[in-house]
Amino acid sequence: MSLTMSDIKLTPEEIETMLDNAARRGAKEALRSIGLLDNDAQKDILEMRNLIEAWRDTRRSIWSTLVKVSTVGVLTFIAGAVWMTMGK
Repeated sequence: MSLTMSDIKLTPEEIETMLDNAARRGAKEALRSIGLLDNDAQKDILEMRNLIEAWRDTRRSIWSTLVKVSTVGVLTFIAGAVWMTMGK
């Protein structure tokens, strides 16, 4: 005698439990495959977030510094041009 899918009866609660278990197993396997299933995983993720935030801050600082240096350069050029014109 063989069973078919129509012979199996599951309640909504049983289906939900099966789906929850499958989701947990899938999540654990996904974390294991990228090396984040150990005890240091939370610390690793926090360090990565801090690293990304530091990179964003650095990038923001670089742009700010470039704008300031460019502005000072343009103003110095204008001041030099005015000074040379006034000297004649």
